[in-house]
Amino acid sequence: MSVPGPSPSPGGAWAPRPGYRRSGYPPAGAAQPAPAPQWAPQAMVHRRRGTVASTVLACIGAVGLLLMLWIISATAGEASELLVPILLALVPFGIVMVTVRWIDRWEPEPPGLLLAAFLWGAGVATVISLLVNTSASLLVSAATGSVTGAQFFSAAVTAPIVEETTKGLGVLIVFLLWRRNFNGAVDGIVYAAVVAGGFAFAENILYFVQYSDALLITFLMRGIASPFAHVTFTSCTGLAIGASARMRSNLAWLWTAPLGLACAIMLHSFWNGMLITEPSLYFYVAMPFFFAAIGLVVWLRWSERMTMRQRLADYQRAGWFSPAEVTMITTGAGRAAARRWAKSRGPVAAHAMRNFLACASALAQLRQQAVDGHADADFSAQESALLAAIVEQRYAFTR
Repeated sequence: MSVPGPSPSPGGAWAPRPGYRRSGYPPAGAAQPAPAPQWAPQAMVHRRRGTVASTVLACIGAVGLLLMLWIISATAGEASELLVPILLALVPFGIVMVTVRWIDRWEPEPPGLLLAAFLWGAGVATVISLLVNTSASLLVSAATGSVTGAQFFSAAVTAPIVEETTKGLGVLIVFLLWRRNFNGAVDGIVYAAVVAGGFAFAENILYFVQYSDALLITFLMRGIASPFAHVTFTSCTGLAIGASARMRSNLAWLWTAPLGLACAIMLHSFWNGMLITEPSLYFYVAMPFFFAAIGLVVWLRWSERMTMRQRLADYQRAGWFSPAEVTMITTGAGRAAARRWAKSRGPVAAHAMRNFLACASALAQLRQQAVDGHADADFSAQESALLAAIVEQRYAFTR
């Protein structure tokens, strides 16, 4: 079945060509066809289990964060003294989340799952790391009699191992429980960045309270000069776990996760040791590495976009999309133009266009999982539901 495709308007914005309508649509003014059922039994079971699991994970993280704040307030002396450190810690966290939003805009992850990941990093990982790092530092200090040596050991050895393991565990839990939401390395980086952002948020509050006498320099060093430090470390683990989602074996994460974790630990250890022994390496080593990491993320996003285009092209050949639609869905400029065009037609069309883009992205992800050999038993039901929703939403914004 061929589909008459949309075309650029004279002003360059995306708009359907006159008369654009899938065959089978009723003429203007006629009753809209009833949409196909938007459910699949197995998908509903997965959704319920996922909601319960994310709620439990978020609650555990929230309790840990409250415990962490209670410990910090005991250090501060008064709870009111936490206000400024919390506000300052929100600055680097905001920078991280804006970046995550940019990375994740093609296939946005569920907000509830991102919240659970944040709370794991801010609550569970920080509390465990604080207890283990403090205990290890005290043991080394008692054994060697050197407080300075114990602090260096904790920063360069204990902290990287414990912190990266607890943060990486959060990413792995998300992967194992919500594997449907992982479609590659980009998703692994997104969840790792959120977990690490939460960890850095709570840790920054602690440091801003401890070094309140040098608050400005501490904020500049941790909040401005290195807001992505923890994100970069943990992203090694997230990238490795996410990459395993594209591999045929369901157990590939058993070797990719430890490999990514080892890289995260080494980077973290080098970072902490570098700042203590030779801070000037920040400009000669850390900054170039950071820019290289940015380049890697940009390439991964491009690769994800090309994969989405390939999967939607499969449906294009079957008549579900036109070539112009596939281009529109898989380019930032095309999506923005489509949203502007739909918005000009009213709130109903704008809402339908948002749903259309979301369903198309979900459809591409679903098919990619099948291509990778990870299709669930209800693949056909999910595919049919998404295709029906795409037809329905297209009808809504073109009528």
